[in-house]
Amino acid sequence: MKLINQLSKETGIPIGTIRFYEKSGLFKGETKKEITTNNYVFYGDEVADKLRFIQMAKAVGFTLSEIKEIIDVWYKKEISKNAKIEVLNKKLLQVDAKIKELKAVKKQIAVCKINIENEVG
Repeated sequence: MKLINQLSKETGIPIGTIRFYEKSGLFKGETKKEITTNNYVFYGDEVADKLRFIQMAKAVGFTLSEIKEIIDVWYKKEISKNAKIEVLNKKLLQVDAKIKELKAVKKQIAVCKINIENEVG
């Protein structure tokens, strides 16, 4: 069991971010009933693993709400291979849609630029 500062050092994730993830319901720390003199929250090794999973999922474009939907079943290996592939296929479709949207924005900006360049005076 680790305190939040130890967890932060181990994972490289700031304490504030860890607290935010916990408040968002992505994982839960626990207090020790035999210790009543402080409000320390302790985290098991699985929380460090979940934090790494969250960082990886965020890096490839998953939102925190999407991560919250899948983290427990994915982490506990309670999700089938096909279900994992479906989650990733859905994200790929979202990325493709975003690329299409950004290409349209880029084209519009290019048209505006050309119009400005062709202005007289």
